[in-house]
Amino acid sequence: MIRNLSRALPELVYTETEKPKKKMAKLFIKQAKQYAETRPSYPPQLFQFIASKTPLHDLVWDVGTGSGQAAQSLAGIYKNVIATDTSPKQLEFATKLPNIKYQLTPPTMSSSELEQIVAAEASLDLVTIAQAMHWFDLPKFYKEVKWVLKKPHGVFAAWCYTVPEVNNSVDSVFVPFYRINTEPYWEPQRKLVDDKYTNIDFPFEPVDGTNNTGPFEFVIEKLMDLESYFTYLRSWSAYQTAKDKGVELLTDDLIDNFNRAWNEDGQGQKVVRYPVYLRIGRVGNCC
Repeated sequence: MIRNLSRALPELVYTETEKPKKKMAKLFIKQAKQYAETRPSYPPQLFQFIASKTPLHDLVWDVGTGSGQAAQSLAGIYKNVIATDTSPKQLEFATKLPNIKYQLTPPTMSSSELEQIVAAEASLDLVTIAQAMHWFDLPKFYKEVKWVLKKPHGVFAAWCYTVPEVNNSVDSVFVPFYRINTEPYWEPQRKLVDDKYTNIDFPFEPVDGTNNTGPFEFVIEKLMDLESYFTYLRSWSAYQTAKDKGVELLTDDLIDNFNRAWNEDGQGQKVVRYPVYLRIGRVGNCC
């Protein structure tokens, strides 16, 4: 049970959990610039939906912010955003805005660090985590989320996006590449993304206007040329893991196959779609 700060939290609080989070930070160090440049921006409709479920728009914590894709959009709606990550390289490429406070956090934080770096008990309107929840030790993480959220209407929103969709020709090359070539190099946590967060534990109450916590589907659309598409694929942690093991996943033959499929219709730029899956709930009077 999470208690008031006057009755201190446990000595060690795993706000951004130790082993998985350390590994995640390391995986994204080498391709941080590619990640910042090619990762898609989330659709405005996603943030409008989330914001409609929080009565106040004062303070939000974006956990595992990476290079700040979600934090930037949240900053247009909420007065102040605290955006944290364990990777200094990722934060280096984050867009700076006056109402975003980026914080490098250790993989573990004490109760006093949680209050100092993030927020006091029951002070946040919203906690968000984009494309990162599968890296967390969820039971520990959820205790901290519930501790910092306002009761009973504070909201927790977590979302992921799955693989890009272009057209039948490009996707016919992509699908075996993703399912067969890259599969040995993904961390086990990736399965939760492939499952659209459907099977992830989510101990929160449905927000107003809904009868469940999702996943609710949205879509990202991004105009890309083939080189940008390749750069996105190279930003994957699986690509970097394979490269570190001496394996080039984007072989010459595969690049040729992508080239033929991409240029089949004579259009150099294409709209690439990324399905987004949102889990959202309010904290209630749980603790």
